[in-house]
Amino acid sequence: MLKTIRIGTRDSELALWQAKTVEKKLNDLGYKTVITAVKSQGDIILDKPLYELGITGIFTKTLDIAMLNGDVDIVVHSMKDVPTLLPKGIVQGAVLERATVFDILVHKGNTDFLISEGTIATGSLRRKAQWLNKYPKHNVVDLRGNVNSRLKKLQDNNWDGAIFAAAGLERINLKPDTFIELDWMVPAPAQGAMLVVAMESDTFCKEAVAKLNHKESEICTFIERQFLRTLEGGCTAPIGALAQFKDEEIHFQGVLFSLDGKQKFSIEKSCTFDNYKTFGKLCANEILTSGGNELMVELRKTLKVK
Repeated sequence: MLKTIRIGTRDSELALWQAKTVEKKLNDLGYKTVITAVKSQGDIILDKPLYELGITGIFTKTLDIAMLNGDVDIVVHSMKDVPTLLPKGIVQGAVLERATVFDILVHKGNTDFLISEGTIATGSLRRKAQWLNKYPKHNVVDLRGNVNSRLKKLQDNNWDGAIFAAAGLERINLKPDTFIELDWMVPAPAQGAMLVVAMESDTFCKEAVAKLNHKESEICTFIERQFLRTLEGGCTAPIGALAQFKDEEIHFQGVLFSLDGKQKFSIEKSCTFDNYKTFGKLCANEILTSGGNELMVELRKTLKVK
């Protein structure tokens, strides 16, 4: 008799949608499953900026502990929230086929602020830095919470707009008509991808979730996360990365910004499939040697990352 795979997830609407998507895929393959939802520290503490709560793992730590304690067998994450170094004993099981990678600006129907002054809300230092780089006269305010509460806060405040990952709103049918796709904004590493992790010692679950893996999405997110890890930026630092398959090559775009958006280091490069395993590191090192290292030292001091 097959054991029942216990799926751990955060308890937001989006996280539960992701867990249910994985559950259906496993059920379709003949596996038995049950979903266990828990609140993460990142969901509970909403009155502090993310970088003050610890630069990595704020949305994954509670689930990691549940897994290491044996309370759940696998966990489903938004991959962009997951630290590049997984806890000892936990391994990457599958990257599902990636959804839309880009950010969008949700506004209230009037976009005059784009040619004057405006107030934009986001809890992401990456989004804030890129927005200020393009719109230096704008004011950017902090916005925390799950997608549902962030949409409500946008309506309840006199902000002109707020920035969201398109994939999250699309997955739970909350994407409004009043939005602009920010195709100029480089997304977070692994944005739009869902990650399933399992215990390294659990052969049964590892073999089960491996059947859900999408190789192209796995390769692209591997490059982006290697770029991030080499720059030593936490998941809230102003770093963007996007790898995409184009004409039998992998095209990569990476950026590093100062917090105010005034300093920018960027790279665009392509590699063949055979060379992807060191490609992210290569791109990150080019940024570091061109002046990015000094900026990363400054960022770590400001964000109190050791």
